[in-house]
Amino acid sequence: MREEKGSRGMELQCIQNKIYEIRGHRVILDFDLAQIYEVETRVLKQAVRRNMERFPADFMFILSKKEWLELITICDKFPENIRHNPTTPFAFTEQGAAMLTGLLRSPVAIEANINIMRAFVAVREYLLSHASESTELALLRERVYRLEQTTKQLEQADESHQESINNLYDAIDALSAKPPLLDPHRRMIGFNR
Repeated sequence: MREEKGSRGMELQCIQNKIYEIRGHRVILDFDLAQIYEVETRVLKQAVRRNMERFPADFMFILSKKEWLELITICDKFPENIRHNPTTPFAFTEQGAAMLTGLLRSPVAIEANINIMRAFVAVREYLLSHASESTELALLRERVYRLEQTTKQLEQADESHQESINNLYDAIDALSAKPPLLDPHRRMIGFNR
């Protein structure tokens, strides 16, 4: 029984690694689904194309060339034959992956779909559990930014204060300077009494 749980955990981890965030949706790509369902990618795409009414835009969408190229540059784990495929993949949301079960009815597809649903749930739970950390990080970033701004203002004020202090020292130096000595042979100006 323990081996089964460990095996399931490995399967879930493998599936979780195939979930990407594209257009603000967590999705799994057609070739990864085909591998999980143990069918050819073209068979999976063909089944989807025959049943497009089951896959609205929030269930499945086709990646643009730009999105696909960006994903290829970010993820270097795609096989070569997939990287150089001229057609862009289909991206399935959690609901789209669930909808595939109705099309692919083999026992492998049903078991795989259960694991895919578990993987999506695990990813969602992970993100939710770390959402508070993200909020805390955002608050910390904001505090650091404010501290940096305050430090800059203090540095500017410090420069201004330093200049004022330097002027004050110059004035004190000027006042404390000894007046030039008078020449004793010089005649005094004024009234004599």
